[in-house]
Amino acid sequence: MARKMIDVGDAAPDFELSSQAGQRVRLSDYRGKKCVVLYFYPKDYTPVCTAESCAFRDAYEDFKDAGAEVIGISSDSERSHRRFAADNRLPFILLSDEGSKVRELYGVPATLGLLPGRVTYVIDKQGTVRMVFSSQLHYQRHVDEALELVRSLATAWK
Repeated sequence: MARKMIDVGDAAPDFELSSQAGQRVRLSDYRGKKCVVLYFYPKDYTPVCTAESCAFRDAYEDFKDAGAEVIGISSDSERSHRRFAADNRLPFILLSDEGSKVRELYGVPATLGLLPGRVTYVIDKQGTVRMVFSSQLHYQRHVDEALELVRSLATAWK
């Protein structure tokens, strides 16, 4: 049974997964330090996923300047993520959610019941979800809407 999708105002569930570098990363490592843009995507090397990841790459310095970290999650292996990140010069962390436990924890829906969903969450420094954007095809809006919110949060924190 699918779990209810995490929504705006909810506490972002903590998790621990391996990065493309083999390091264990916990969401709570960022609490109190940085806003996190957490984007779930279906699969390395697919056309829309590659375009979305490269769009996050191209905006990465803007996210960093606004005090946010970008983290991508899919069910691909560490090895696949390592190649995908290298081939596309991705400067941010990709986490391997083999078995889709974190995807289920966040209630990320499948498209047409088959394809893993594409959902982006903006999580503030306190660990509260401030934005949820779900669209399988409008990958650029994931980046644009997340960056707009991160910038407004950075302004509010000053």
